[in-house]
Amino acid sequence: MPQDCEISTDPARLDAARIHRWLSEDAYWALGRSREKQDRALANSLNFGVYDRASGAQLAYARVVTDRTTFAWLCDVYVDPAARGKGLGTALATAVRDHLAPYGLRRVLLATADAHEVYAKVGFEPLAHPGKWMALGTQ
Repeated sequence: MPQDCEISTDPARLDAARIHRWLSEDAYWALGRSREKQDRALANSLNFGVYDRASGAQLAYARVVTDRTTFAWLCDVYVDPAARGKGLGTALATAVRDHLAPYGLRRVLLATADAHEVYAKVGFEPLAHPGKWMALGTQ
């Protein structure tokens, strides 16, 4: 992680408008997501932001849906295009892993179409038994 950046879980620091724009306009998994839906997701999740220390601008985001006891779902991980290539994605995934570790969760899941190597660096692996998993919903 660049020393000029910091990670925070403080919901008051989140730039909700920027997060919505990133996800609804550029993230393949959330294109067209409404602001109202995004704001509800923020309100009901554990959120991580990466911020530039000098300006305070948000550079990256990740959201975790969890009961803080048995399970967590890492989702909506996004790094601003201007900040990519600096290790922020790996630093963010590491921060999420480390933040969740004390809970002793049985499982932390995520889904990605294009960033497997980022998550593998912090210990994520493909499902050992994908045939056991099922989904409700079309996306």
